[in-house]
Amino acid sequence: MTNAVEPVVVLEGLTKSYVVPVREAGLKAALGSLIRRRTRTVEAVKGVSFAIAPGEVVGFLGPNGAGKTTTLKMLSGLLHPTSGAARVLGFEPWLRQREYLSRMTLVMGQRNQLMWDIPVIDSFDRNRVIYRLSREEYRARLDDLTGLLDLGELLNKPVRNLSLGERMKCEIAAALLHRPQILFLDEPTLGLDVTMQRRLRTFIADYNRHTGATVLLTSHYMADVEALCPRVIVIHHGEILFDGALSKLIGEFAAYKTLIVDSDGGRDLSSYGEVVSRDGGRTTLRISKADTARVTAQILTDVSVRDLSVIDPPIDEVIDRVFSEVNP
Repeated sequence: MTNAVEPVVVLEGLTKSYVVPVREAGLKAALGSLIRRRTRTVEAVKGVSFAIAPGEVVGFLGPNGAGKTTTLKMLSGLLHPTSGAARVLGFEPWLRQREYLSRMTLVMGQRNQLMWDIPVIDSFDRNRVIYRLSREEYRARLDDLTGLLDLGELLNKPVRNLSLGERMKCEIAAALLHRPQILFLDEPTLGLDVTMQRRLRTFIADYNRHTGATVLLTSHYMADVEALCPRVIVIHHGEILFDGALSKLIGEFAAYKTLIVDSDGGRDLSSYGEVVSRDGGRTTLRISKADTARVTAQILTDVSVRDLSVIDPPIDEVIDRVFSEVNP
């Protein structure tokens, strides 16, 4: 009998609330607020609970304002929760113990940790001192990261002279020099071109595979999620809506499938389903999931088919459906 693997991230009823001032616009309201200040409580995260096993890569999905970044900030120790509990690698994150900080990292897209006016290599060397790396460790890890991320020509440039894509590569390298066991990645590919997004996704996958690091990733780019995350957690208005396999999410919330049919003569297939596009002999149809088997069999019987593919809808459409079912 095998023992269950202990999770490295555990959240139990984690909640974060803010008290914010409330007043109407205008001078009269501003003067009134000096005498009698009104406030309201905003719950950014509401009793969130989940666990992540060692080495997992988990997508943390939700619209803007859903509570993703607030959750990551609590897990990385930047915020104290209002209530609830969390343990990461056995530590309580907001105590910010040195041993914990040396084993995790937080990367936030388009947020600087590199010093703006000095060469990249000097910021890296500052991190070497902060994390108390020996020069041998530092040099070996820097060489690895330089090769993997193609940083050679960037190391001696001031950060202000880097493009967004170049800077994000350097930000990722700076965050990984101490070889963390937990990666909290908040929109790491935000604003990057398609080629750079693909390279960073490949790098994150390789880092996870080679080091066994655990990754919790937020992204609005569904290609990131599909490429990296077998499991996803969906959060909306601070509450968990779904936690499970990406394939299960698609299965539960995808109401239709897409049929791509290559037929001789480009026959009109509109009687079989909604025609999404037609290009010569290739027709793309949208079919109800419940009818897919029947319609596919009918097309193969009725039509001279060269090729036929059945695919799930894009994951971003599935996520939209999750949110629309919560707020119809």
